[in-house]
Amino acid sequence: MMSLITPKMFLQVGGIVLVLVAVLGYVGVIGPTADSLFGEAWYFDNIENIAHLVLGIVALAAAFVLPAGLHKPLVMVVGIVAVLVGLYSLFVDTVLLGAMLQNPADTILHLVIGGWALWAGMRSNGSSGPMM
Repeated sequence: MMSLITPKMFLQVGGIVLVLVAVLGYVGVIGPTADSLFGEAWYFDNIENIAHLVLGIVALAAAFVLPAGLHKPLVMVVGIVAVLVGLYSLFVDTVLLGAMLQNPADTILHLVIGGWALWAGMRSNGSSGPMM
């Protein structure tokens, strides 16, 4: 069974998830209304939808176009940025570059994705354990 904890798999699965979240946000499935999929508890504004769409497409392109040796450093950068965004929204402000990070689900999502990316980045593409 293929592990979701490799840099390439992070880029592939993470890219698909980001594109899907962006599309669902645009069509209102994930939106600020009570009748959206998650109700008012979790939604993304247009800036977040754009960021998710662009980052998802870039992640998918990177997974298939970039040499395997660049996957790990890219995923580590993504992990660091995601954790920093999560911590920023938790401790500093709920607005970042115009995006509204106004609910705890956003913070949790960024921290979980950041942790997943950092874990994946510490592994080699074929490894089942941490790199030495």
